[in-house]
Amino acid sequence: MARFHTLKVAEVTRETADCVSVVFDIPANIREEFKYIQGQYLTLKLKVNGEEIRRSYSLCTSPVADRELRVAVKKVKDGRASTFINDSLKAGDEMEVMTPMGNFYSPLSPTNKKSYVLFAGGSGITPMLSIIKTVLQSEPESKITLFYGNRDEAAIIFKQQLKSLADANAERLKVNHVLEHCSEDVDELCRGILMPDKVKLLVAKHVDLNADNVFFICGPGPMMENVKEVLNELKVDPKKVYIEYFAAVETAVKAAEESVPSAVVQSKVSVILDDEEIVFDLASNGKSVLDVAQDAGMDVPFACKGGVCCTCRAKLMEGKVKMDQNFALSEEELERGYILTCQSHPITEKVVISFDEP
Repeated sequence: MARFHTLKVAEVTRETADCVSVVFDIPANIREEFKYIQGQYLTLKLKVNGEEIRRSYSLCTSPVADRELRVAVKKVKDGRASTFINDSLKAGDEMEVMTPMGNFYSPLSPTNKKSYVLFAGGSGITPMLSIIKTVLQSEPESKITLFYGNRDEAAIIFKQQLKSLADANAERLKVNHVLEHCSEDVDELCRGILMPDKVKLLVAKHVDLNADNVFFICGPGPMMENVKEVLNELKVDPKKVYIEYFAAVETAVKAAEESVPSAVVQSKVSVILDDEEIVFDLASNGKSVLDVAQDAGMDVPFACKGGVCCTCRAKLMEGKVKMDQNFALSEEELERGYILTCQSHPITEKVVISFDEP
């Protein structure tokens, strides 16, 4: 199960005017717990003006190509955590960091001959960089095409790293920047924003839809929906499309798929964590399972509470629940009985949930 550890900040690097990357020093005795898969994220627990804030940021390093643990944090308007990290965090500071989590990846194999098609916007490049570096090293026969949207050239995060990687792997990595504001000599196809029509044209020009493609999407909510819409139209197999909603929690929350059922059920809910069990009464129209377990003093894992990050994932052992929304769990995980406790409300008289199930 994911858990927090107090880590020291080893380095803070300015990447753009509104983005920094942060490296954490991992003590040898917990290094095994911080092993990760390309595309995963870390959840940080911050104290800002005396208030605890949890935010999750994708790793931009590769588990096979890098020897450090680095995340990138873009400053957002009125963002308390991102503002603190960009303006105040420094090397030597300590912070509570949760062990890596996330499902934004596909299985790798040195025998794969896949085509990775990546759509990123703004700070959505962070997990993509991890994926790019890992695929280049782990799958010598696979190729990568990146479409990366930004406001202008100055806003491109990891610009030099992407250029260096593309130059060193010219036959395997193609980087296509799409800029809203740029000089007139830039190809018309790479000017503007990633609207559906532009996405269609980019795919038509750069992607062989008959190849063994895997698609990854991460960025602002509208951009992700535009790309998703086009891939649906092109009848791309949904199992080959990976979406990281993490950079658009607010947009995702507004798009709640289903509401709590109107018929109120009074339930006896058991929650198991670290081999300890608590039991509480909960109505189907009341708080989420996560919130009540937290109120009861359980140190339950969570980050966004928006149905996006899957940090609060647990297994439903008995009974049924209704989730307000789910942007994190795959169909396979749902079939295996996993739920997002931050979104779950009981709809049977008895419910048993375990955080201890792998």
